[in-house]
Amino acid sequence: MDAITLLKTDHEKVKSLFEQAENASDKEKVSIFEKIKEELEIHTHIEETILYPKLKEIEEFKDLTLEAVEEHHQAKIFLREISALSEDSEKFEPKLKVLQEDIEHHVEEEEEEMFKDARKKLTKEEIEDLGERLS
Repeated sequence: MDAITLLKTDHEKVKSLFEQAENASDKEKVSIFEKIKEELEIHTHIEETILYPKLKEIEEFKDLTLEAVEEHHQAKIFLREISALSEDSEKFEPKLKVLQEDIEHHVEEEEEEMFKDARKKLTKEEIEDLGERLS
């Protein structure tokens, strides 16, 4: 399977979960957050261990991948902070919103820059191989 298509599917799944959280009750938000956390932990791990190392081999991707890793780091901090909050914390919703905004920014950069350029620089076979390794 195509690695970029796979990653975009993951992005859509997380986007959908954030949208569900926007209209959910407080108790439902906590449950949805747990799903968001799980999806993001898996997604960031596979990008950092499979996709980014491949892209960093190409000089023009080096800065973009380093920035993406830092954005992942920031998201992981938010995930830990949100997880540590009590269910009725007044900080839960604002932190979840900031996490959502950060993830939306990250996804936009990946899809509009990194993924488009990766399609130009990597062969179809390389993208398929990455997809096999990602799934």
